[in-house]
Amino acid sequence: MSNGYADKNLLIYKHIHAIVIFIWYLSNSIIGFHDSRERSESTGRHLESMEANHIGGICLKYRPIVNPELKQVLEESPKIELRDLELARSQPRLPVEKSPFVLTTTRFIKRSDSDLMVKIYEPINKPQTKLPGLLWIHGGGYILGHPDSDDVLCETFVLDVNCKVVSVDYRLAPEDPYPAAIEDCYDALKWMADNAEELNIDRSRIAIAGASAGGGLTAALALLARDRGGPEIAFQMPLYPMIDDRNITKSSNQINKGNFPTVWHREVNQRAWKMYLGKNASDDIPYYAAPARATDLSGLPPTYTCVGELDPFRDETLEYVARLAQAGVPVEFHLYPGCFHGFDLSPAKPEIGVRAQKEYISALARALHP
Repeated sequence: MSNGYADKNLLIYKHIHAIVIFIWYLSNSIIGFHDSRERSESTGRHLESMEANHIGGICLKYRPIVNPELKQVLEESPKIELRDLELARSQPRLPVEKSPFVLTTTRFIKRSDSDLMVKIYEPINKPQTKLPGLLWIHGGGYILGHPDSDDVLCETFVLDVNCKVVSVDYRLAPEDPYPAAIEDCYDALKWMADNAEELNIDRSRIAIAGASAGGGLTAALALLARDRGGPEIAFQMPLYPMIDDRNITKSSNQINKGNFPTVWHREVNQRAWKMYLGKNASDDIPYYAAPARATDLSGLPPTYTCVGELDPFRDETLEYVARLAQAGVPVEFHLYPGCFHGFDLSPAKPEIGVRAQKEYISALARALHP
């Protein structure tokens, strides 16, 4: 990655408003995220876990701090329980209109034990020169999701970033717990790099990205590729990543079933982690399963990440960003006030979600076209 990109990230990172917010949250994470009585003088808002009266999916106590555009989304959404995994998996996907400018194909990577499906998205008018490549990893708490759910987003990457996207259909827990998913992602990355010539991909410009559990797998894949000596990754974009199985941060306690029953919250997060880790659940979890446990983040690729203020992953993301910067990794970070988990992918298309998506797409474009 060019020095110019690192300089841009450094300038963004020094923006005074971001630093004020960042330092406050970081100090809370390091000094006292175990103490639910802690109060914020920086924001003047105290969040505490409690059962209370609700309007739709919002505890009355928290209603004033939810982004106004997102209140209706919370009120109209069903509660998230995850007690019936098959029912959750069988929910129909919203119909989408495919872009006439993007060609989508399906390939199967041959392996000794099982084939791995990937979806490939590329411009309908194939360029003569090689394009940068993006390995996209879908979300779903390690237990839900499919590449089809992100068709529109992957098409947007192709058109707005001018790249080729490979979306991997990794195995899901609990049927296939850790390390199945991360090994699938690594196989997909290696296949991209090894077949770059056939795919018309510039091997020196391969990025990895994903949201939620896909963000967690992105962070884990960056560590795994570093430790295995490749393939080389030019940029990583773990969006509001699911990276800490311990659920000990302040935000993971605040965003719970009692306060926000219609978004991804503490209780469903705990269930998902239990299914993903399976027999690996212990105090000695590998950091390829839970990247927040990694003690050495040096040598990782330049990074972009973001998270909402009302996301249970807020504090683990903040700590991850701080430690990346401390390890000398160029990093750009955005915290979105009043936003819950996955706000940028809401079908309601709130302005703040559209803006967040434009910002991370722009970051990806800058990284892959320095």
